[in-house]
Parts: sequence; structure tokens; C-alpha cells
Amino acid sequence: MPLLDIIVLVAFSLCWLLYEPALRRLGEAGGVLNTDMTVIRRRWMQEMAVREIALLDGQLLGHAINSASFFASSNLILIAAAAGVLFGGDSALRSVEGLAVLAKTTPMMFQIKLGLVLVALARGLLDFIWSIRQMNYCLAAIGAAPMWAPPKVLEEYAEAAGGILNPALSAFNAGVRAYYFALAAACWLLGPLPFMTATLGAMTLLLWRQRRSRASIAVHKVREILERQPVVHGPHLTKLKKPPPPSKDRA
Repeated sequence: MPLLDIIVLVAFSLCWLLYEPALRRLGEAGGVLNTDMTVIRRRWMQEMAVREIALLDGQLLGHAINSASFFASSNLILIAAAAGVLFGGDSALRSVEGLAVLAKTTPMMFQIKLGLVLVALARGLLDFIWSIRQMNYCLAAIGAAPMWAPPKVLEEYAEAAGGILNPALSAFNAGVRAYYFALAAACWLLGPLPFMTATLGAMTLLLWRQRRSRASIAVHKVREILERQPVVHGPHLTKLKKPPPPSKDRA
């Protein structure tokens, strides 16, 4: 493998592996979209725990599961297409080597480049699958939320439910992020310089959306508003301090 290809491959791997840890470090200073959403989702579970009926929460999470399922299905189709070309042998290389935009390469290098795209897509698929599983766990936690428990118990329950929801949606975000890096990896087929440009472009775009986009600014304002507003227990908790006694059959 040429030295320039090795350099850009190492740079791509570092960007991909270190992005999330670096984002967590940036989040400690505040103003990062993922960190703000973690707080908002925890507040969501706090509100869910004191609602009389958690039907809305189940519907919202069901929508998130449908979105993750859609992305997972699309990812699987892309994996099948990339694998078909990768394992197509010399015939696959001959079918694409005539394209003017692709850099001239050996069959082995072509397989390595396409294999990197496949790895990025496969990693995203695994993230989506894990996200769906965790969201189903969270649905069970929402359905099992105690209605008549004391406020202290509800607070603890909301914290535990948030501990399921946040990793689930973080895995969903990681799956979506894999598309960015898969596109950057695909640019390696054009040459090492387009590969490096696409990698840096993906990192810049991801970081800009986390800290400077209009959505990130609005989400941070939502977080600030929620942190100023305490969780208010509904009338089903303020009027009744304990669950009603069970009825006795008189038959």
C-alpha cells in the first residue's frame, strides 16, 4: 500500500474512533447538542414517571423505533450492494475500472477500499440493531412505570429509565454518524486526497452541527428552560398519597 494511502487511512481511523470521546470532552464545557439532548431525554423520563397515563411516551418512543428500523433496513441494502461488488472478484473490478472518476488501483487495493466502506456500514448496522433493542427495553420500563409510588421512588425510577433511553438514542446517533464516515471511505476510491478531504469535511460538518447549527442552539435553549422549571406532580399524585384499596367481591 502506498505511503500516502496509509497516512490517510490512519487519519480516517483516528477521526472515526476519537470523535465520540472528543465530543464528550467538549460536552463538559456545555453547548454540545448530544450533551443537551441527554439532559432533555432524562427530563422526559422524569415527566413520564409523574404522568397519569404514559401513552404519549410510548408513541414517541415507537416513532423512534420506526426511524431506527428504517435506517437499519436501508443500511442492510447498502451492505448487500457493497458486499456484492467486494466479492465479485476480477469481474467487479473490470466493471468499474473504466470509470474516469476512479483512481487507478490494483485489485487488492480496490478490495481494501471497498472493504472499508463495508466495515463502516456494518458498524452502523450494529449500532442501529443495539439501539432498537434498548428502545424496546425502555418501552417495557415505560409500561411498568408505577403510578402510585411516592415521589422519591418516581425520581429513582425516572433516573433508571433515562439510563436505558439515553444509551439507546446515543447508539442511534452512532448509526447515523456511520453514514458520514462510510461516504468519506467511499471517496477513497477516488484517491487518497479526496479521501482525506471527505474525512475532514465529515468531521467539520459533524462538529458544526453539534455546536453551531441553529438546531443545536435551539436545543440548548430548551435545556435551559427545562432546568429552570421543576417537575410538577399531577393531580393523581397530589390528591392521593397512596393507592386506593382493592375492591372486595361481595358475591
